[in-house]
Amino acid sequence: MSRYVIIDGKRYLWRDILILRRQQRQPATPQPTLFELKEDVRPPTERTAAGRYLEPTLFDREPR
Repeated sequence: MSRYVIIDGKRYLWRDILILRRQQRQPATPQPTLFELKEDVRPPTERTAAGRYLEPTLFDREPR
């Protein structure tokens, strides 16, 4: 096995390629969330569009 590989006319050592690959495989730092997650307090049928279509509740609620 040769100690180097030629890519686009440039010579790269296998050792350097393996080091770079190990660095890529290390887990990245977790990204912070963009916004605070909130709990969905709606009834289960109102959480999906299909549920809201099957059981409309527009006039069933009392005004807030």
